[in-house]
Amino acid sequence: MIKLVFCVRRRPDITPEAFYDYWLNTHGPKVRSVAEKIGAWKYIQSHTCEPEINQALLESRNLQPPYDGITEVWWDDAEALNRRFGSDEGKIAGQFLIEDEQKFIDLANSRVFMTKEHLIFDLRG
Repeated sequence: MIKLVFCVRRRPDITPEAFYDYWLNTHGPKVRSVAEKIGAWKYIQSHTCEPEINQALLESRNLQPPYDGITEVWWDDAEALNRRFGSDEGKIAGQFLIEDEQKFIDLANSRVFMTKEHLIFDLRG
């Protein structure tokens, strides 16, 4: 299993409220609509919250400001991801998502990368 992690910053010309609303209620359903075409089987948005705690974390570690949130998307493996995105249908779906992301994400100041999870503990699992 591999996972795409997308650390997202909102475009500066969009209010936080409009950003989170669009991401959750417009972009999220668009991702769901092409999930099969891109071979993704799980999609999660994590929206930044608790600004006071975030500020304390920043100050205690001398960090940069937080991202506005992260997106996580899961595939079975790199082969499955490449096969789906390499198809004509997958290429069209990928372009559809990129065009939509440009409407609300500051792509130049966001980060995206592929990961492999290593569970260290799960006390509730």
